[in-house]
Amino acid sequence: MPAREPDPRDVLILPAPPPDAVVAYGPHLDHVADVRLPLTRSGPLVAPLVVVIHGGFWRAEYDRAHTGHLAAALVALGYPVAQLEYRRTGPGAPGGWPATFDDVVAGVEALPALVAAVAASLGRPAPAPGPPLLVGHSAGGHLALWYAAHAPSAPAGVLALAPVADLAEAHRLDLDGGAVTALLGGDPTTRAAAYAAAEPLPTMPLRSPTVIVHGTADVQVPISLSRGYASAARAGGSEITLSELPNVGHFELIDPRSAAWRKVTEALRSLQW
Repeated sequence: MPAREPDPRDVLILPAPPPDAVVAYGPHLDHVADVRLPLTRSGPLVAPLVVVIHGGFWRAEYDRAHTGHLAAALVALGYPVAQLEYRRTGPGAPGGWPATFDDVVAGVEALPALVAAVAASLGRPAPAPGPPLLVGHSAGGHLALWYAAHAPSAPAGVLALAPVADLAEAHRLDLDGGAVTALLGGDPTTRAAAYAAAEPLPTMPLRSPTVIVHGTADVQVPISLSRGYASAARAGGSEITLSELPNVGHFELIDPRSAAWRKVTEALRSLQW
């Protein structure tokens, strides 16, 4: 009898190896990142820092822990990795517009120096100089694309995995039962300015190479959002690669056990060299 394929949802709950360090980039309890570092340099080149921005529809019930397996797998490939936490939404939670977005900017800008200090203290290889690569999944993919389009500094590259790439359309589809409303505090009519500022679509051509990977069988975030984003971004002069994975769902993209993982790592390498 053939072995059963692993359930990609397991990646949300199975414990991952602990990080090498936890660093703080700000004063709030959520202003932290898990740092994982290779033991030695892999190959002749120094790998750039990879900042992982987790998904979970921006909600407080989901945190960076579920990207631990992805991060550990990237470290095994030679990348230094920081899993960024940020303020999120929910009862009593302080996230939403603009706090969540402010956190992403502050964290991405602070992490290269923080991770370099951790590497020095542990005697590990330091990340390559320069801005980090961003890897974001789902809502984290939205935040990675948004950072590339709107933050003061450009990342080295962006890999967006099944991103929520159109907030107005995600609101219309009512993804995850009001997730966008919770993020932005209302609908596109009553909160038009917030929606305009929080959309990831660039108003100018993107300054960073960008790859989107999205499964055609994704029911959490329909691939139509990535198709629409890629088409609109290209029309505005941005160079975007959209890799569509047939019969792949939402969570396979962050599960190193999945057949889709090879496509994810190929996409990440395409941003580097």
